[in-house]
Amino acid sequence: MLVFGNFMPGISAMSAVLQVENLRTHFFTKAGVVKAVDDVSFSIDKGQILGLVGESGSGKSMTGYSIMGLIDSPGRVIEGRIVLNGQDVTGYSAEQWRSLRGNRVAMIFQDPMMTLNPVLRIDTQMIEAITAHEKITREAARARCRNALSQVGIPSPDERLMAYPHQFSGGMRQRVAIAIALLNKPDLIICDEPTTALDVTIQGQILYEMQKLCRESGTALMWITHDLSVVAGLADSVAVMYAGKIVEQGGTAELLDHPLHPYTKGLLDSVPSRNVKGRPLKQIPGMTPSLLKIGNGCAFRERCMRRTNECEVAPPFTSPELNASHKVRCFHPHVSTEEALTA
Repeated sequence: MLVFGNFMPGISAMSAVLQVENLRTHFFTKAGVVKAVDDVSFSIDKGQILGLVGESGSGKSMTGYSIMGLIDSPGRVIEGRIVLNGQDVTGYSAEQWRSLRGNRVAMIFQDPMMTLNPVLRIDTQMIEAITAHEKITREAARARCRNALSQVGIPSPDERLMAYPHQFSGGMRQRVAIAIALLNKPDLIICDEPTTALDVTIQGQILYEMQKLCRESGTALMWITHDLSVVAGLADSVAVMYAGKIVEQGGTAELLDHPLHPYTKGLLDSVPSRNVKGRPLKQIPGMTPSLLKIGNGCAFRERCMRRTNECEVAPPFTSPELNASHKVRCFHPHVSTEEALTA
């Protein structure tokens, strides 16, 4: 498990860089409407890191793509607001998005070839990412590119700048994609499982650099992952997604130490480090439901051991514990011993 301290000193006036309000992104297919993102709300303050976790198909990546204005037909954002530094960007045109992407907001994709052009040298792509948004000499831009490659642990950066993507391994290409996202020091970086293909040493180095960037420049970071061990040491707060909705949200330590939603508890119980050696790994029964057939009740009810008839109705997003910042979407949450005694 990678563990780094959640340190965010040096930022005095905390303000929301990103506010997402009641976001709904639906895909209109021949089989029906797929509610990939269904009434999602959260905010990320200056210099803070939000971890967005959940199984594959829970809507994590679609939330990131929606924020970046990257939803293609037959999908579209049908409701909600995306506010970046006080500016509502929900209805921005393609030209307006081009001025924002890579400049004030950047995204690191899980597949680096979604970022890199296979027929252009690395220096051409990195320098263009700078000069598209800033008037700067080619020499100064090249120096910034060299420094960014060094930040992500790429040796001999001058030599690597002259190479093409196919001359890099998959892990090295991912490091280049991360370096490109860091070039213009954006206000917000959305990371879609960017360290999955990297070995644990380089992963730790990049997580450290990300924390350092947030601490020193006030960049807000949204880290999309299924790896709870990464979130435990990286994020200030965590939002757990299931079937297009956030089912639990709170401070990292509070949420991981005292999970309220049965799904969150199931995810934590299935982590190998939390199980006894020699015993089979715990698992959540069943499979994620089709987003076409969820119905109006709790989406997790068919896999939940705590379900009752009450779960046929959609539960509200509330704070059942004393901590008002810890919210859960469940009628039967796992409450603490202290609250159970006072109930």
